[in-house]
Amino acid sequence: MRTVAHDGRDTAFRIGDRGATGPTLVLVHGSGGTHEIWKSQLARLAGDYRVVALDLSGHGESEDVAVADGHAAREAYVEDVIAVTHAVSGDVLVGNSLGGAVVIEAMLSADLGVAAAVLAGSGAKLGVLEDLRNWLADDFDRAIDFLHGEDMLFHDPDPELETFSREAKRTVGRRVTERDFIASHNFDERDRIDQIAVPTLALTGQYDRLTPPEYHQYLAEEMPDAEWTTVPDAAHLSMLEAPEAFDAALRDFFQRRL
Repeated sequence: MRTVAHDGRDTAFRIGDRGATGPTLVLVHGSGGTHEIWKSQLARLAGDYRVVALDLSGHGESEDVAVADGHAAREAYVEDVIAVTHAVSGDVLVGNSLGGAVVIEAMLSADLGVAAAVLAGSGAKLGVLEDLRNWLADDFDRAIDFLHGEDMLFHDPDPELETFSREAKRTVGRRVTERDFIASHNFDERDRIDQIAVPTLALTGQYDRLTPPEYHQYLAEEMPDAEWTTVPDAAHLSMLEAPEAFDAALRDFFQRRL
């Protein structure tokens, strides 16, 4: 892992690069995650692209930041993404779920000079079910069970993948995971999404109930240069559940638009 110092803290990131000549991708995880959700992309895409996957503040190996409310947390995460993007000269931002919200706000708040974006399992508004917010506050195990219910994080995962995901949530911990979901719940950039003019791919798992396909169709309709497509046989974490199809969608988009 490498780190970049910014805004009084260090943000960690991992680079996958096997002599790639393609653009540099900066990958941003979602709520309660770490850079490990991109483990397949770090392995599979690194021959053609320089793949950079970061840990947002308080996740994985990145230092935490003293914020509690969702808006302040999102602002801190935006600072993380901007710092890493500048440090690695990133060309494309790829965000999953809350990570997609952070990517949107980073592009709206700073001139990053990126050539494209991918919003995977995300949207212009990310409301969170009240029951889930309550469970995150009072019953973390129940929240984890809910997130691993039918067509939530996964459609039909193998047991090892589900175990990996459950353990990852517990490692990040209840406090940070709750903060993440509050940051998602308070996110709404529908009034400004049309200001992002770079080519954008909205990519959704076919069965995703957390950020369903209509979220991605909305992005494609409201953004100046966006398109959307689905990853078959997957739900919210399609980059983990169906990595070959997920990566193929990215490659197709990059080959056509970059």
